[in-house]
Amino acid sequence: MLKGSKVGLRARHEDDIPVLQAELYDDVVTHSRAQASPWRPITPGSQESLVQVDDKAQGYVAFSVVELDGGALVGTATLWGIDTHNRMAHIGLGLRPSARGKGYGTDVVAVMCHYGFVVRGLHRLQIETLADNTAMLRSAERNGFVREGVLRSSAWVMGEWLDEVLLGLLAQDYKPEPQG
Repeated sequence: MLKGSKVGLRARHEDDIPVLQAELYDDVVTHSRAQASPWRPITPGSQESLVQVDDKAQGYVAFSVVELDGGALVGTATLWGIDTHNRMAHIGLGLRPSARGKGYGTDVVAVMCHYGFVVRGLHRLQIETLADNTAMLRSAERNGFVREGVLRSSAWVMGEWLDEVLLGLLAQDYKPEPQG
């Protein structure tokens, strides 16, 4: 397990899947704001579920996020689009509704930076988020990410075009927090 100050990132457990499916995927608005694809119903237990993990997949690493104090499941974090030639990847995360607003997002981003830069030896990490996602923007910027641009009207979300913000962090600018 990778540890931050509040959360740990561990492998996905079978009993995490129905909780993440119900709270992050089956909520149409949450899914539509988080994914670059339209929501569609997925049968429980289906291998098509986005919260299922394929441990053999290249270019994608999924974690379950748990509280360090008590071990409660608080969400999911991913390193995706891993490009081993250019040594870069994207960070994504999703927190359960009951876990939002508690500072977990900032800690998750910090642990993902440790994983990307220290464990994987990447040169660049990138985050794309909706321009109105102030929690993610704040979490990224608190970890040193720099706003590099706005992708105007790039996301079709629930019947409207929304802007996305592109943020980046380079290994040489990474200021690691002590990891547990």
